[in-house]
Amino acid sequence: MKSISALVLSVMLAAAMVSCGSESSGTAASESSQTSQTEHAEESEKEVSAANGEAGAPIELTKCVGNPIAGFDDKGELTYGGDPSVLVVGDTLYLYVGHDISTNDSYVMPEYLCYSTKDMKEWKYEGSVLKMADVKWAEKNSAWAGQVARHYDETAGKDKYYFYYCSWNSADSGKQSIGVAVADSPTGPFEDIGKALVNGSLTEEQTSDWNDIDPTVWIEDGDDGEEHRYLAWGNSKLYVCELNEDMISVKDYDGDGEITFKKDVVAKMPPASYTEAPWIYRRQDENGKYYGDYYLFYAYGWREQMAYATTDDLMEGKFDYQDVIMKASATSNTNHMAVVDFLGKTWFIYHNGSLAGGSGFRRVACVEELKFVDDGAVDYLEETAAGAFGTASALIAQNGEKLAHKWFNNSLADDAYPYTDAELGSGLEKTNELDEQWAIVQGKSDKDDPYAVSIESNNKAGLYVTFKDGGVVLSQDYDNSMSQAQTFRTVTGLSGKGVSFESVAEPGMYLTLSGGAASLTDGSDPQAVSFDIEDV
Repeated sequence: MKSISALVLSVMLAAAMVSCGSESSGTAASESSQTSQTEHAEESEKEVSAANGEAGAPIELTKCVGNPIAGFDDKGELTYGGDPSVLVVGDTLYLYVGHDISTNDSYVMPEYLCYSTKDMKEWKYEGSVLKMADVKWAEKNSAWAGQVARHYDETAGKDKYYFYYCSWNSADSGKQSIGVAVADSPTGPFEDIGKALVNGSLTEEQTSDWNDIDPTVWIEDGDDGEEHRYLAWGNSKLYVCELNEDMISVKDYDGDGEITFKKDVVAKMPPASYTEAPWIYRRQDENGKYYGDYYLFYAYGWREQMAYATTDDLMEGKFDYQDVIMKASATSNTNHMAVVDFLGKTWFIYHNGSLAGGSGFRRVACVEELKFVDDGAVDYLEETAAGAFGTASALIAQNGEKLAHKWFNNSLADDAYPYTDAELGSGLEKTNELDEQWAIVQGKSDKDDPYAVSIESNNKAGLYVTFKDGGVVLSQDYDNSMSQAQTFRTVTGLSGKGVSFESVAEPGMYLTLSGGAASLTDGSDPQAVSFDIEDV
């Protein structure tokens, strides 16, 4: 059977291709392919139609490039990192994560990594910005959550960058403590000040040795005309203090020369089901002026959902719970968000375990656009594979059946994970439109094969259509061993139209929808193995 021409392979028709309209390092469709599509649309339409008559000929689909937004190093190798935080400097947004290298269910995080973007689509790996081995008071594998802030240094006469983070403190009975490191650039290298900024033993009535984690910082000019520099943190507890202008010391409110709990560092009443991961945010008007209440985004309950509260005063006010805005992840027990304004929109950056081998201990950063309603309430967010820029698709067999996974709510029980055998089919009980959405991504078993794809659930990011025990199910690749089972070779539909998905693990067997059931068959029913692909 003849191969389809290079021109045909670069063209997408609605019936046979899915477009995501975004690019990212090492995974995006080429610009030349998109240009070819535009310039040769009429000729290509005719050639694809002819090629569709060659049932089973290889055909290239434009791959969805959405979430995750990080997960790679300077060589393009798989790289885990969780607890995202962000900083905008001019036309660039910097993303910071703790580097996850654990091979089991524990946190092993030796350093903080940085990525950057100018458009939220293409991301550059900036490398390591702070290694815990260089922090003399900290445990060398505990680069837990942090946040970077920019502030003008009067003495130096320039902006400096301050990385607030947390780690186990060998100088304070091993308790988690808050540290700060300083750099001349947002990409580091950051140098620790030589001691913890806030020792874990300072905050009283502790319920664990990790009460003092997850710092978040907020700087603004107050209504009193003075600049205020707030630092908040805590697991199960919520603490807030102000920083001095030097950004590396806590403000001594009563001027007694000592930093004391309840006077200089205050404990707030946490909002409902507060667990950890606080992040302070406030809206801006068209002139960049802050207005309205402060938002405290945080991890809610266990497994962690995302929620928010509001207050009119970070030090003196009450945090009023508002709502849960993201359910527990399908692939990670924890979550941690950053909220930031950039390019005229508000972005919600979070983590999950959607990479191969991922979990709550091997995480990766993702992004969704965050939207507000008129009264300032935050719209509910779905964790998605397509993310802020990708396009999800429906897969409709030419017998009229639409591929879906059976509806299920992500469990709050740890023993329910990982998900490895969710049912696939058509017209399944309780299935809704979100369960019928898919991201067609580059094939997991071959990153260079233009005809290799994997089919990822859009609303269960990290779960893929998977060959298992002779059939197909929806599964996470939780141990990084399922790449072939989750990869298909795309060919012109065996009916002569659309596209068919041939299993890489079982050559000659095709994804099939028939009688409400999903399976692999030899293609003897061409209508059941030939799919039209529609953007949703």
